[in-house]
Amino acid sequence: MISFVLMVIFSVRPSPIVDLKVMDNPNDEGGQIILKWDYRKDADLSQISYIQIMRIDRPGTAPVVVEELKPTARRYMDTDLKNGHPYRYFIRVWFKDGDYIDSAISPPVVPRAQWLHKGRIAALIILLLYGALLIYYLKKARRGERLTIRPIAGLQAVDDAVGRATEMGRPLLFVLGLGTVSDIATLAGLAILKRVAMKAAEYESDIIVPCFDPVVMAAAQETVKQGYLEAGRPDLYNEKNVYFLTNDQFGYAAGIDGIIMRQKPGAIFLQGAFYAESLIIAETGHSIGAIQIAGTSSVTQLPFLIAATDYTLIGEEMYAASAYLSRDPNSLATIKAEDWMKIIFIGLILVGAVLETVAGVTGNKSWSLIKTFFAGGAQ
Repeated sequence: MISFVLMVIFSVRPSPIVDLKVMDNPNDEGGQIILKWDYRKDADLSQISYIQIMRIDRPGTAPVVVEELKPTARRYMDTDLKNGHPYRYFIRVWFKDGDYIDSAISPPVVPRAQWLHKGRIAALIILLLYGALLIYYLKKARRGERLTIRPIAGLQAVDDAVGRATEMGRPLLFVLGLGTVSDIATLAGLAILKRVAMKAAEYESDIIVPCFDPVVMAAAQETVKQGYLEAGRPDLYNEKNVYFLTNDQFGYAAGIDGIIMRQKPGAIFLQGAFYAESLIIAETGHSIGAIQIAGTSSVTQLPFLIAATDYTLIGEEMYAASAYLSRDPNSLATIKAEDWMKIIFIGLILVGAVLETVAGVTGNKSWSLIKTFFAGGAQ
């Protein structure tokens, strides 16, 4: 009898699951619980068919199967849970012989929403720093102090390009690219178009704006009209000079090239979103001797525009065009704050490179803390 009892006792399999940890998922809006576990060192995973994540929603109720996982799993996140409600978990291991065994039941865990995402403290500090710089420069602008930003050659050349075309008796050609009205590059191009239209009205020059998108055409018509109005020459505005050309990429490029060869514009502005057609248009403009000012945020097309045009606005220089040309104090304040943030970032990168080099030699523990902070904090 004793030998039979001992045989039954020792035939019971121990749970291969050890070190089951159940915790609320940090840095979220709640409703999520993380489970982590490991296997016993002597566990034979080849004999395990699958495991089940079991959840007890309320004391005295039957556990529910949350998920079935492969035996190689070591982590699981349970979602769509009720905040403030305690949950208990255990893992049921199913063997290939049809038997199963349960792990120990975890203590109750309550999912909660966190007010502060600890992994984004660095982003919060950066936002507060930028906000402080912005407020500082806005106050300076409202006190009437002059805010200066670095000169941008492409924008400084706008007035000269319009004047040169006027002296030659040739029209201006403004190409807004293939973007839609929701593209930031197109909006930046429209801001530059307004300035060019004002100067065209002032010098009594014609401006031609063939468009790729019908909605962009409507926006361009209003922009040019406003430019002529602000210049005090609404009578010179010709709506027919701002028109829809085609929405085919290379058909648009061919149409622009035809306009260039027929009209021989003295100045060509390529401002907006450009793709493979950029070099085709820029080379045609170069062939007739027109002064060309290009600008785009497309890094793949910048090399071609830099090579084929006289001036090129690179990336953010386009976005600064509105503030640069209008000299609006509030707009200049945002540019000043952004420039200082760039300087701070460059400084941090340089300091970080030096510290990383030193830490690689000395194993500086304080540098590890700094890296953890800027990498997003403890997860």
